[in-house]
Amino acid sequence: QVQLVESGGGLVQAGGSLRLSCAASGNIFSINFMGWYRQAPGKERELVARVLSAGSTEYADSVRGRFAISRDNDKKEIVMQMNSLKPEDTAIYYCHANFLVDFAWRDYWGQGTQVTVSS
Repeated sequence: QVQLVESGGGLVQAGGSLRLSCAASGNIFSINFMGWYRQAPGKERELVARVLSAGSTEYADSVRGRFAISRDNDKKEIVMQMNSLKPEDTAIYYCHANFLVDFAWRDYWGQGTQVTVSS
């Protein structure tokens, strides 16, 4: 069974930094992409950043230049460094991945981790 285990998050003042990690386990044959979504109260879940299979990265306009995502393929792990955090970054952050498992590409989600940025 494939699982995504998240760590990091917490409470920080505006301008501060946090680091989120997401590690995958299970019978994963290949990785299509891994990344992070977030959902703030009363808003829809949105893509924050992700790493694609070839190693390229995508970022939401709102975080580009402040967040940096990286991947360790051997560990099936991603890390997102979040700098210059703003109150509007407050949300639950979810790890999301698409893996080749049992001969099919499948989506997986982590349980979510809270990030709170105080002004």
